[in-house]
Amino acid sequence: MFTKILVANRGEIALRVIRACQELGVHTVAVYSEADAHAPHVREADEAVLVGPPPSSQSYLVGDRLIEVALRTGAQAIHPGYGFLSERAWFARAVREAGLVFIGPPAEAIEAMGSKTAARQLAIAAGVPVVPGTTESVRDADEAVAIAETFGFPVLLKAAAGGGGKGMRIVRAASELADALASAKREAQNAFGDDAVYIEKYIEGPRHVEIQVLADTHGNVIHLGERECSVQRRHQKMIEEAPSVAVSPELRARMGATAVAAARAAGYVNAGTCEFLLDRDGQYYFLEMNTRIQVEHPVTELVTGLDLVQWQIRVAAGEALPFAQKDFAPRGWAMECRITSEDPSNGFLPSTGRIEYLHVPTGPGVRWDGGIESGSDIGLHYDPMLAKLIVHAPTRELAISRMRRALRELTIDGIETSRGFHLRVLDHPDFQRGDISIQWLEQNLPALTAPAADRASIRLAAIAAALVAHEARRASSVAATPSSPATGMSDASMANRSTHGPSWRDVGRRESLRSS
Repeated sequence: MFTKILVANRGEIALRVIRACQELGVHTVAVYSEADAHAPHVREADEAVLVGPPPSSQSYLVGDRLIEVALRTGAQAIHPGYGFLSERAWFARAVREAGLVFIGPPAEAIEAMGSKTAARQLAIAAGVPVVPGTTESVRDADEAVAIAETFGFPVLLKAAAGGGGKGMRIVRAASELADALASAKREAQNAFGDDAVYIEKYIEGPRHVEIQVLADTHGNVIHLGERECSVQRRHQKMIEEAPSVAVSPELRARMGATAVAAARAAGYVNAGTCEFLLDRDGQYYFLEMNTRIQVEHPVTELVTGLDLVQWQIRVAAGEALPFAQKDFAPRGWAMECRITSEDPSNGFLPSTGRIEYLHVPTGPGVRWDGGIESGSDIGLHYDPMLAKLIVHAPTRELAISRMRRALRELTIDGIETSRGFHLRVLDHPDFQRGDISIQWLEQNLPALTAPAADRASIRLAAIAAALVAHEARRASSVAATPSSPATGMSDASMANRSTHGPSWRDVGRRESLRSS
């Protein structure tokens, strides 16, 4: 096992890696930009080194500087987290050439799966089903039209070098293709430094289901089941869960075997994720492989009982996986909401400022993976994700109920967040039935993001509710109704609370106390 690891990231994932190292008895080195000088991950690490000004291009993305810091501080390995340099083959190779260990897959596996066109070619060669499309980037609009007409419209233009929705366009007619291709190529060039774009058949109404894989250096490759990631806005995931309501044990086994085959074909080692589209008929298609730990890895951890970040470190240190495929089946249901500094009622525009007050939910089955605290300054330099709220329960229905309770407990004052938006999604009948697809959220955004009443009106209503609740308690304390000796509440009141949950007056009182 390593004695010291440099964590080449920030925010919640840096804290997550630091905590995994602490439990393994491994010292950590944090890196930080000038904007993150007072961030929690800096304080929690054993050492911390300033690596540059706020822009990530001058700090967290300067690979040579990170390697130099690792060597200078005596770290033996670098954990890249997700984002930033985590899927850059050149960085993984540079780390290895510097005599350090990259906690992730080999550079060759990143290259094999890093380009979507190369990944498609590899998947096809391995017998993995893929969405009909090209295995090479298209040269111009005329070629794109000819290819699209062989598949039939609509088609999807996708950047070959990246993800996250960048360089992606849905095209429903030949007349739209030239402009869409030019736009996609520009965006791909700006985002990834590579304007290569390829074409896939666009599948209407599929789910986004991904399979977690784990591979060691001794030839063992297993899958850890699926995650449902269909609640997306502009190809960015918002809510994830494990398992999926659409995946039977038999389908899980088939998709898992396919993911393992893709990982073996790439010579994959460490934790990775194969992403699939799952259509309404149960047919699945390989999309790509994410060669890193995923944002949504906690839901898999909760239904398997594994610490995936610790196993990333153990595998990188040469340990063999001590378990087999037969040892895993999902236990209960896990769900994750991404808490972002965005204003859903205003087009999800970024919200900046200082977090004046933070109250994190607790209780059975609740987990908070966050990189913020009261006093944290939230700017525009980095991704808007502040934290992840994760719950685990025996069933999906109880997981939804638990997540709703946890979101109501969560308080973040000073900036706008996605908290209220997530509550609306959880309350939607389609979501509660599990009747979702990757287009579902976009189709329902107007209702889910309609502005609530202004804060002043909410505050006045909450205060009024608190006063009414207070008067009701005073009246009940002198009433002659027999009371429960354990609670002091009348039998009728107890029955009402247990049947209908907290009244609007109770909720109003809590909200008034939060905002006062």
